[in-house]
Amino acid sequence: MRRRGRVWARGVAAVACCVAVLAGCGGPPVVPDGDAVGPGGRTAPAAPSRAVLSVQPVDGAQDVRPEGAVRVTVAQGRLVSVRLADGKGTEVPGTIAADGGAWVPDGPLPLGTAFTVDSVAEDDQGQRAAQHSAFTTVTPTHTFVAFFTPEDGSTVGVGMPVSLRFSRPITDRAAVEKAVQVTADPPVPVAAHWFDGQRLDFRPQAYWAAGTRVTVALRLKDVQGAPGEYGTQSRELHFTVGRAQVSTVDLDAHTLTVRAGQGGKVVRVLKVSGGSRDHSTYRGVMVVSEKYKVTRMNSQTVGMGDEYDIKDVPHAMRLTASGTFVHGNYWADPGVFGAANTSHGCIGLSDAKGGASKDSPAGWLFEHTLEGDVLEVKASSGDFVPPQNGLNGWNVPWEQWVAGSALGRGATATSSASAAPPSASALP
Repeated sequence: MRRRGRVWARGVAAVACCVAVLAGCGGPPVVPDGDAVGPGGRTAPAAPSRAVLSVQPVDGAQDVRPEGAVRVTVAQGRLVSVRLADGKGTEVPGTIAADGGAWVPDGPLPLGTAFTVDSVAEDDQGQRAAQHSAFTTVTPTHTFVAFFTPEDGSTVGVGMPVSLRFSRPITDRAAVEKAVQVTADPPVPVAAHWFDGQRLDFRPQAYWAAGTRVTVALRLKDVQGAPGEYGTQSRELHFTVGRAQVSTVDLDAHTLTVRAGQGGKVVRVLKVSGGSRDHSTYRGVMVVSEKYKVTRMNSQTVGMGDEYDIKDVPHAMRLTASGTFVHGNYWADPGVFGAANTSHGCIGLSDAKGGASKDSPAGWLFEHTLEGDVLEVKASSGDFVPPQNGLNGWNVPWEQWVAGSALGRGATATSSASAAPPSASALP
């Protein structure tokens, strides 16, 4: 390595000499710095530079770590320049120390990439030494990706958060959170909140304004989320907030009131039947996360044994991950809607079998609901929905939400870490 650097140093001097001769045409000869004129007017060869370069990793190294493994130092001299570049010639920025003794890249290097390092230093006599080396960064065998909600290009309701579910547990939450940026147009502050090591949500303090355009920049490629686990994504997602619609459900009055627009004008009041005393419906703010024209609901999937198995539940809209829906109901006595709470935890509306009707209360609500629309459920009794059960982070107060950022003021809030009790998981 040192021998190679000295050879290059002599080459640099030779080139400088040639340049001097050419530049001397028509004028007096120019003597390069560090050279001496010997007997007969001939230039004596420059003395080798005393600067000794050292590059880490060693020339030809494989599987180099992306952080902390690359360093160029010099003894008996100062660094003049360091160029670290990939095979396409793209340079990696770096910084030379104030004393000129060392250089390091400014950030982590891309994974699975071949690099070259070209370093130049000079000693106290101005004689230069150069060194060339090459290495390749590690190609990870373990990677992670983020599954995101909502879908790219979608139009959603005012309550839709940005929710990321990672394929592997994240231990370096700060590094991962820093690699995700959520911006809104018109601008509004957006904060992150970790529910656990695999889920990261973003939302503003209040519901989005209608017409807001949201951009999610995922810059997770080569980010180390846990020891030996690296992200693979680098992309942008976009979604638009549609018209404003927030509905309120009063389980004591057995009504669902649909309000639209900035002023919350009442559009329609629908009669509902909520959860019975033994299977009460969650209270709190809930966001529609999925819509199904017809779906099957089986009590075994939520730990309720063989209580029901309805293969064609119409106009179903999911409110929690544990199984709470607002949906059509054709099998119950029509008299219960607006009068009694009889379900296993879901919010039911009168409907026709098959899910084809757009005129029934459930059909009308289905047609006028976007994923991301909000239902604020009120009742005199019943459990409050855990914020991580579905897209329901609106139930976390703003100060507590901000404290759940790995880059903010504290750790994940205690109240957002409890699991949703299966007994409260609704369905018909």
